[in-house]
Amino acid sequence: MNDSPRMNDKRPARQKRDPEATRRALLSAAIAEFADKGLAGSRVDEIAQRAGVNKQLVYHHFGNKEDLFRAALEQVYGEIRAREQALHLADLPAVAAMERLVGFSFDHLAEHPELVALLNDENRHQARHIKDAPQIQAMHSPLIVMIEETLTRGARDGVFRDDMDAINVYISIAGLAYFFFANNHTLSAIFGTNLDSAREVSRRRRHVIDFVLSALRPVPAAPREIQSTV
Repeated sequence: MNDSPRMNDKRPARQKRDPEATRRALLSAAIAEFADKGLAGSRVDEIAQRAGVNKQLVYHHFGNKEDLFRAALEQVYGEIRAREQALHLADLPAVAAMERLVGFSFDHLAEHPELVALLNDENRHQARHIKDAPQIQAMHSPLIVMIEETLTRGARDGVFRDDMDAINVYISIAGLAYFFFANNHTLSAIFGTNLDSAREVSRRRRHVIDFVLSALRPVPAAPREIQSTV
């Protein structure tokens, strides 16, 4: 019989560390914490506790709370930008492509209130984290190109105006959905209705899509005045 300590040791084997899994857990916990309490109200030890890791791992992976907030912004922006690219708008007729983009933009905000919360907080800080994050700024270029190509295709086919600016169109699409979700509680109180209900969200979604498509349609030519021959 082999009585060596190694053979008789019943202690569980130490699990191998997975740095990437730890980083993902910390990011997920940070996004939730920042969405709940904002940058100022969040604490590193509470983020670590949410992630189920040692507080020192926050500093190891991200540096400090400001850097972690910047990484959280990069994560939420990266997710929506990646999903937009997966819409394959170039494969669709211009009107269908724009309808898909507007519907997706609305749905993503509906499904990700943490994105609205983080953007509200970053605006309170005058976008100082995004200004120091060129990778976040660069994410928007493919989206603007995608919108520009759709607008050009639509103008060529005669279904869109030919004087629409892609950046302004993007801001309008984002604003129509973002305002609804960012101010849902106050709007519900003001108008005495629950704008967070599935029925109201669905109605708003349809309105936003129709509103954008209507704005993009060509402006009808003004009728010519008939000259009197008398």
